[in-house]
Amino acid sequence: MNLVPAQVFLTDTAQCVGEVPSPTTEQPGSLVEIEGSVYAILERRHRYSLRSGRYCLDKIALYVRPIETSLTERTLWQGQWVIGDPGCEYNARSVLIRCAPNPNGPCQGCRFYTS
Repeated sequence: MNLVPAQVFLTDTAQCVGEVPSPTTEQPGSLVEIEGSVYAILERRHRYSLRSGRYCLDKIALYVRPIETSLTERTLWQGQWVIGDPGCEYNARSVLIRCAPNPNGPCQGCRFYTS
């Protein structure tokens, strides 16, 4: 089985920022690093072509958004990475956004922080 490299596109501009060699673990919500920049995967699309009466995977496209927060602000919570402190009542418990009251963070010193 030949693995098809995935092209990585920014969601807002559709600009190609690079390729990932074997995207078996790159699912929406996970992070991918390309040329020193970290991106959050928002969407994954597959394209198939018909060859000899069978459909074969032809292309994979990953649509991403740059991560503005530092990787040190991530916390492993129930088997997934989240931004900020998942113990806070307002935390979104997401790899994409921290919370509604203070999305840019940090959690330390936030007036809305409650546990």
